[in-house]
Amino acid sequence: MLFDLKGKTAVITGSSRGIGRAIAERMAEAGANVAISSRKAGPCAEAAAAINKAHGAGRAIAAPANISSKDDLAGLVAAARKAWGRIDILVCNAASNPYFGPIAGVSDEQFRKTLDNNILSTHWLVQMVAPEMAARRDGSIVIVSSIGAFRGSPSIGVYNITKAADIQLARNLAIELGPSNVRVNCIAPGLIRTDFSRALWQDEKTLKRMTEPVPLRRIGEADEVAGAAVYLASPAASFVTGATIVIDGGATVTTGF
Repeated sequence: MLFDLKGKTAVITGSSRGIGRAIAERMAEAGANVAISSRKAGPCAEAAAAINKAHGAGRAIAAPANISSKDDLAGLVAAARKAWGRIDILVCNAASNPYFGPIAGVSDEQFRKTLDNNILSTHWLVQMVAPEMAARRDGSIVIVSSIGAFRGSPSIGVYNITKAADIQLARNLAIELGPSNVRVNCIAPGLIRTDFSRALWQDEKTLKRMTEPVPLRRIGEADEVAGAAVYLASPAASFVTGATIVIDGGATVTTGF
């Protein structure tokens, strides 16, 4: 029963594919109702249909939303409440990275977009769902960060800055919401085989260079991240808040020599 999510409702952004979809599928498997959300309606509907087929009609809904739009996110929250009456779990997984290169070359527009999508959207969603969680004295918020939060980079430095901010946001929210028994935690994946990271693994030479220093000597799969999200949302993590779980095959512990 430690990982039982029966009767819970989870809102998961970026959940039509990749890590978000794996989290939605595993949470549904654990008993939760799940609101599938990403920008495009078609992939959301497909993911929701697959979950309903596997776990029974009504277990998943498609609620497309662009995380850059506060109105869209409000619509996502409203759709989940309309379907199930409450929100118990929030997973902020969707993110964007519109710029690759040194920080000196990023435009103001690209910098603002990365900040807005990766930090401000999470703030908006928390503001929308935390009050009801606090009122019930029960809730779990999971923010998907990255091991980039702990590293500098000549190419994805702007993205890494926002992922570091996500971890600090979780820490601060843990302090603010903890007295109401609402827990806030982060997951920091390493290189995972998703469309989002395709540029880093589709070329064999690049993939080899990325994975050779990693103790497990391989890339991770989306489903290998999902279990941590289920854990953090479940009774098994009832005394865990303000934490960051690193899922990277050991990449952050290697010396690099």
